[in-house]
Amino acid sequence: MSGFSITYDEWKPEEQKLREALCTLGNGYIGTRGAAEENSNNNFNYPGTYVAGGYNRAKTKISGRTIENEDLVNFPNWLCLSFRPEGGKWLNLQDVEILDYKQILEMKQGTLGRIFKIKDDEGRITSISSRRLVSMKDLHLAAIQWHITPQNWSGKLEIRTALDGTVINDNVARYRELEGRHLDPLRTEVINENSMLLVVQTKQSKITMAQAARTQIYYKQKNVKSEKNSNQEKGYIEQIFNFTVEEGKKYVVEKIVAIYTSRDRGITEPGLEAVNDIKRVGRFKEMLSRQKEAFKFLWHRSDIGIIGNKKIQQLARLHIFHSLQTISPNTMSLDVGVPARGLHGEAYRGHIFWDELYIYPFLNLRFPEITRSLLMYRYYRLDEARHAAKQGGYNGAMFPWQSGSNGREESQILHLNPDSQNWIPDNTHLQRHVNSSIAFNIWNYYVASDDKLFLSYFGAEIFLSIALFWASKAKYNSERDRYEIHGVVGPDEYHTSYPDSNEQGLDNNAYTNIMVAWVLQKALDILELIEKSRKRELLRDLAINEEEFSLWQDINKKMYVPFIKDGIINQFEGYEKLGEFPWKDYQEKYEDIQRLDRILEKEGESPNKYKASKQADVLMLFYLFTPDELKGILERLGYEFKEDMIHKNIEYYSERTSHGSTLSRLVFSWIQSKYDKAKSWENFETLIISDFEDIQGGTTAEGIHLGAMAGSLDLIQRNFAGLAVCDDALWINPNVPESIKKISMRINYRKHWIYVSVDHEKIKISFEEGWSNEVNIGVLNEIYKFKIGEVREFSLVPQS
Repeated sequence: MSGFSITYDEWKPEEQKLREALCTLGNGYIGTRGAAEENSNNNFNYPGTYVAGGYNRAKTKISGRTIENEDLVNFPNWLCLSFRPEGGKWLNLQDVEILDYKQILEMKQGTLGRIFKIKDDEGRITSISSRRLVSMKDLHLAAIQWHITPQNWSGKLEIRTALDGTVINDNVARYRELEGRHLDPLRTEVINENSMLLVVQTKQSKITMAQAARTQIYYKQKNVKSEKNSNQEKGYIEQIFNFTVEEGKKYVVEKIVAIYTSRDRGITEPGLEAVNDIKRVGRFKEMLSRQKEAFKFLWHRSDIGIIGNKKIQQLARLHIFHSLQTISPNTMSLDVGVPARGLHGEAYRGHIFWDELYIYPFLNLRFPEITRSLLMYRYYRLDEARHAAKQGGYNGAMFPWQSGSNGREESQILHLNPDSQNWIPDNTHLQRHVNSSIAFNIWNYYVASDDKLFLSYFGAEIFLSIALFWASKAKYNSERDRYEIHGVVGPDEYHTSYPDSNEQGLDNNAYTNIMVAWVLQKALDILELIEKSRKRELLRDLAINEEEFSLWQDINKKMYVPFIKDGIINQFEGYEKLGEFPWKDYQEKYEDIQRLDRILEKEGESPNKYKASKQADVLMLFYLFTPDELKGILERLGYEFKEDMIHKNIEYYSERTSHGSTLSRLVFSWIQSKYDKAKSWENFETLIISDFEDIQGGTTAEGIHLGAMAGSLDLIQRNFAGLAVCDDALWINPNVPESIKKISMRINYRKHWIYVSVDHEKIKISFEEGWSNEVNIGVLNEIYKFKIGEVREFSLVPQS
């Protein structure tokens, strides 16, 4: 790795699926895995193209039950491009001698390239140089360019270009018993001698996708004459170009593809739009020029400069890059949420969880307008959440743990344990805390952006609807004179019921209960922020009266929080009665015990019996709230808060967590930063390499972990650079690790662009531009007023 690029110097078939995920190109609308153009789905390769919001439902009979799952669909493979010398085999790197190979992800300009030289079984040596892009500037366009040079031979060469709609969803091995056929072919058509069209439709959701491709061959900028043929099958179309090549001469093949779906705005029919695009678009070099322009803008706004640690610098840029492949300025025109695994693969079936809690902080300070559009995904599904609440016997809106097309609950009824091959019930849908995270995201977006219009007309309605749900979910216990929440699952996920109990869920998950108290208080605060006329409308439309307010205020003072002893917050009521887990024995037996739940289920055991957590649960409280904020919540509830509580809880739960989720390292790195810098850095390093080195044993090949990627960037800005927004000011209190010399970034605070640079000795702040001539910036413990164009430095070295 160097600069803004990642280079692979060898062809390693066994690593291809991982590389394909890490080399995915996208633009927020479509994402295409970094598979070789010449390959179809096989043991080593998995071409995949995904459209944001492109879901389909299918039914499968499993263990005597018919279950319905909704998947982010693998749409037709537009990459298909191959060649062969006359009498030879179509290009397959498994069948030839590879003399040289290099693959380069150019993050600065958003392209993927390969340079390789091969010798076939006839001794013919051919050099190939390829580049591809998914246009960030023109969201419906993508392109491939090949340079082919016959090194020691002359003769006939065939180029095959295709659009393949026979693909299925097959990226995740443990889903292969589920129905993966989502596409029906509608039409294939040869447009002209260089162009073709494929149209397919999803079986249930009836999303029509059209792909049109134009392929041209050049030598020294002139079109090469060739014999042309085409073949069509159901859901598949190809064009073949046969022409004469001469030894040592370089020939250029360009394939430009337009992709449209029936979900797109401002179109008539997808096929017509796709064909029009490939007729109008110029050559690859023109698209590349526009791509460079688009990425120059994106990197100007989003880059994080790190001096003193090249590895961290490159991985940070990789995480920025993949965040922007999934969610970009193009996202603002779409009705989509944030898939937890990006547009990079089929893990979690492309669903939307709570990972946006870790993703939005990076966006809020760079692309707040994108956060706004993503929050609207929840607003547009508010009616479905209200329906779910009503069906459950609650008021307000109950958002699902896993969301997809229309916001219904998409969590699996059964899931496969790949270790035991058993299909087992999945109760993780009871993670109702997702509702609090949605509310938390709305509030943090408002604080960072000061977007009162969004808060008044969209955010407040979602927030208040969630507050209504929680108030109806909470039950009063007269013996304790406390409100309780029963039948839920916390972020931990290992614990979904009590040992030997047939009832789903747990009682009084501390994280859930404390977040509910926060939501109800903040709902009251929001009503005081918005205009009185809008407040009246909301109270009328949501049927919120004084009695409801009184209930919120009462819960806000009497929510039950379980404790063990000495300030240790109990993960849930009854957790303290569970057995201690023999960590050492299992580590010696299995080495990798991150997915302890799968190991125990295979043994006929369950983590429900033990004090063993998959990821941070109670400790999420110290990740989301400052000590003062958490103290305020607990004291309002009548519980004592002491500063040493944080360290005690960290120590207690650190010993009982397997880190089975990449998000766990993120939380632990943050909360340990003030108590154990070495452990904090160790967790950060594990977090930032987690996808690049695929530390979870093959899961990255199924899609990157977007929450961990964007969360690592938030750690850099919020922890290392010390950025925080509170008290109507942007605060900077750096905590630069020893392994890094300097951090710099440009941020968007309430429509003001501010450049920040921090090292171990000083802070440099430049107020570059903004709608106001003045902005409040807090440095260390004092607020300063900055004027546009003003640059100041602040020393971090104690004055003698």
